[in-house]
Amino acid sequence: MNRTLVLGVYVPVVVFESGMGAVLPVVAISATELGASLAGAGLVVALIAVGHIVGDVPAGALAARVGDRRAMLLGACAAVVVLAGAALATHVVVLGACLTLLGAVSAVFTLARHSYLAETTPVERRARVLSTLAGLQRVGTFLGPFLGAGLMHVWGLSAAWWLAVGTSLVTALRVALVPDEDERLGGPPSATLRQVVRDHRHVFATLGVAVLMVGAARGSRQTVLPLWSEHLGLSPATTSIVFGISGAVDMLLFYPAGKLMDARGRLWTAVPSMLVLAAGLALLPVTGAVASLTAVAMLIGLGNGMGAGILMTLGADVAPPSVRAQFLGVWRLCGDAGSAGGPLLVAAGAALGSLAAGIWSMAGVAALSAAALARWAPRYSIHANRTTRRLAAERARGGGPPGGPDHPG
Repeated sequence: MNRTLVLGVYVPVVVFESGMGAVLPVVAISATELGASLAGAGLVVALIAVGHIVGDVPAGALAARVGDRRAMLLGACAAVVVLAGAALATHVVVLGACLTLLGAVSAVFTLARHSYLAETTPVERRARVLSTLAGLQRVGTFLGPFLGAGLMHVWGLSAAWWLAVGTSLVTALRVALVPDEDERLGGPPSATLRQVVRDHRHVFATLGVAVLMVGAARGSRQTVLPLWSEHLGLSPATTSIVFGISGAVDMLLFYPAGKLMDARGRLWTAVPSMLVLAAGLALLPVTGAVASLTAVAMLIGLGNGMGAGILMTLGADVAPPSVRAQFLGVWRLCGDAGSAGGPLLVAAGAALGSLAAGIWSMAGVAALSAAALARWAPRYSIHANRTTRRLAAERARGGGPPGGPDHPG
């Protein structure tokens, strides 16, 4: 495996996400300790996702201007400052502002590493590299709460925040020591955001909608399991164990999934992943005990893990090289908007008196996303399946227009 890839991307991702994983469980607690109500604490937690959505498109513009690795470095450095501000916050408004900025700078870091790998990774290894990235992100998020819990047991609540400050600083130092390998090292963007959206509006209006639905279905899984556990009257400790088991299953398949995508095409994991996730969501409201809930939680984790890296890989497939970072900013906005909207749909169902209806609606969204991916991915990515690759090869031999960087025409 490429040494620069490991030291410049993979190691920083695990370290950075471990810090983020450490603070996520304590955000609501920190907000209540600063005087927020439970509803207010929920709003503060949501501000991270809001910041991520707000930051996606500017992150693409920044990466296009300064280069992907430098944007990663800026994002990590900014995270150090923002997390320190959150650790020292004495008012809930200050904490909320810091968390909004944290979402935005995290968007810079995640967009830049996505664009960097899309730029520097050979297409025949692209899915494995990006699915490994997604898997390591899950590993970091999984480990973070345990690291934070150990430190909080000794030094109190603020220890989780200072852990994240430290991991962000280590991330910045690690990225700074790795030389640039991408050919595009910054400079004035070759196109404005309006031009990118206009020129590729058909992609965003079709495959982008599929991405939004995938994001919604995936985002909802982190909400439906705790809510349904509470509906069943399970203890918080039991809920955490069930959630952890689901997360552990989620981490098992990232490399096999990437290898299958490289060998046979993106749809070989994308469609089964969303169908399995849809089945898990559909079965969740019929569970009534810990054993059945755990089994369904594992099925949900399996479905999500089967598709590790699929959105990043498809984005890298269809992004035009000349405006890759700006395109991926809009692409990630579609997924992040879905991730934020999915839990809201579940919450709306619960507010109307039927949590089961909200969960079943997300199962329907997951199934629709599978159909949308099957319909639109072959149109825009020559790596969707073997047929699109064969047609692209025939077109190349015949001298026909390729229709784009990874477009079957």
